[in-house]
Amino acid sequence: MERPNWRTPFHLAAQRVKGNRSENTGAGMRVIPAIDLKDGRCVRLRQGDMAAETVYSEDVPSVAKRWQEQGADLIHLVDLNGAVDGEPKNLPQIEAVMKTVSVKVQVGGGIRTIETVRKYLQAGVARVVLGTAALTDRSFLAQACREFPRRILLGLDARDGKVAVKGWTTVSETKAIDLLHELADHELGAVIYTDIARDGMLNGPNIPALREVVECSSFPVIASGGITRVEDLLAVRALGPRVEGAIVGKALYDGKLDYRAALAVLAQA
Repeated sequence: MERPNWRTPFHLAAQRVKGNRSENTGAGMRVIPAIDLKDGRCVRLRQGDMAAETVYSEDVPSVAKRWQEQGADLIHLVDLNGAVDGEPKNLPQIEAVMKTVSVKVQVGGGIRTIETVRKYLQAGVARVVLGTAALTDRSFLAQACREFPRRILLGLDARDGKVAVKGWTTVSETKAIDLLHELADHELGAVIYTDIARDGMLNGPNIPALREVVECSSFPVIASGGITRVEDLLAVRALGPRVEGAIVGKALYDGKLDYRAALAVLAQA
């Protein structure tokens, strides 16, 4: 299946997806559906707790196809088992998604070696997300950025302002903002900032923390965690042009946010 060219700058408005009536322009901000994978199924967690899961589907490719049909031009896949175990665990499902949709896909979770990065990108993944490795293995991060400039994203996951790693099971002493400053000279494509306390809670994003990240970041910023309503998306977009997009998960699956309607409101606002 023909896939859009990953070299197209991600900050530019999306092109129309073939066969869809909608465009995910979001008036300059992407709305990115998340598919979290655990044990081969599409799930959502509360605050990253692997024991607090809600299973939404066992047919992961059909979920991805649904978001494409509703106008998504980019889908965010997370291998939750991989994030905890340190190596890909849901690769068959990710490969199935790649065969099912024609839009861009970015993948995170358990990517700790350059071989894994190469495997995903050579398979057609547009970008990969490095979280734990960004803190624990700087030489690997630097190599990945050199070999695949702007196709590596920084997964900046924070609890109380400090970086969490290993599938959010461990909180470091490193402040998220400090790590962001330390990596300013890397050729990263964007930074995904997730406030863990807000993730899966449907109580809105942490706008003050996001504002600080946007002001300090040398890279485009993608917001994640707590986004529930169109008003949340508007608040994130109001942080400025450096905001590339917002990842939305539980609100979509629980019906709190209508994806197509959200795109329409953003395009008009």
